[in-house]
Amino acid sequence: MVVNRGKDELTVITKAYDLILWSCNHTGKFPRNHRFVLGERIERNLYDLLELLIQAKYSRERQDQLRRANLLLEILRFQMRLAKDLQCLKVESYGFAAKSIDEIGRLVGGWMKTGDGAKP
Repeated sequence: MVVNRGKDELTVITKAYDLILWSCNHTGKFPRNHRFVLGERIERNLYDLLELLIQAKYSRERQDQLRRANLLLEILRFQMRLAKDLQCLKVESYGFAAKSIDEIGRLVGGWMKTGDGAKP
C-alpha cells in the first residue's frame, strides 16, 4: 500500500511509513496470546523507527539517530522472524516484512555512509 506523500519526502521515511500501515493490518490479527506482547512491540518499534528517521531528517548531527534506527531494524528482524515461527505471520507475509526491513536497512546504511550531508 503506497500513499502519495509528495516529492519532498525521503524514500526511507516513505518505506517505513508503508511498513507501519502493513504491520497494523497484520499484528491486529495475531492470536490473542501474542497480539498484546509481540504485536504491540513490533508496532512500537516501527513507530520509534519512523520517529528516529524523521528526527534524522531534520538534524545536523544525525549519525546517532541513524545508528539507533539501525539497531531497531535488527530487533524488528528478529521480532518478525519470531512472529513467523509462532505462526502469527504466514510465510508470505514474513517474506514481505523481511524484504521491507532489509530495504529500509540498506537505505539507512547508505545514509550513514554519506555522513551528515546527503539524504537518501
